[in-house]
Amino acid sequence: MSKVRVHNLAVSLDGFATGEGQSLEAPFGHAGVRLMEWFFETRAFRSMNGKDGGSEGVDNAFAAAWGPGIGAEIMGRNKFGPQRGAWADETWQGWWGDNPPFHTPVFVLTHHPRPALTLAGGNSFHFLDASPAEALAAARAAAGGLDVRIGGGPSTVRQFLDADLVDHLHVVLVPIVLGRGVRLWDGLESLEERFTVEAVTTPSGVTHLTFTRR
Repeated sequence: MSKVRVHNLAVSLDGFATGEGQSLEAPFGHAGVRLMEWFFETRAFRSMNGKDGGSEGVDNAFAAAWGPGIGAEIMGRNKFGPQRGAWADETWQGWWGDNPPFHTPVFVLTHHPRPALTLAGGNSFHFLDASPAEALAAARAAAGGLDVRIGGGPSTVRQFLDADLVDHLHVVLVPIVLGRGVRLWDGLESLEERFTVEAVTTPSGVTHLTFTRR
């Protein structure tokens, strides 16, 4: 069976994977870009945005593992955009422009479903009011035998971990303290018992933690 993977999920020293106060101008709230600065410097990220250059070390190797073998993504409503509640504006197509970087079907978890959205590059967004297991079944059906990526945010990843549906988890521990926001680990006591855990520290100052299902 295809695997369920999480990649490049950056977390502060105090456990927050996004800051407080998300808005159109601040997708990560008061955290700004601090959680993802390590990623923005990599060749993988620059290539994703049609640019040359970037680092080619360990950070890049982890960053580049995000795409190969993925046939569908599941994300939470707040990764797709900053709106809350009923959709006041269904013209919103996400943060990524007309050709997002996913190039697969994407399933957005929301209590307010809306019509599917098709964009360039093989990108399609499907809006589901579903449990993690139901969303995963839909994503697997669309993935053509490839793996399914849980793209975030932290609340969505936590739900899939709590339901024991994740096979590979890549968390990037960033040496900053946010103090407030949305935490990843709450309610996941003894999570490590399900996984083999490895850690790699890089010159950028971050530590890559990989959790592989035993």
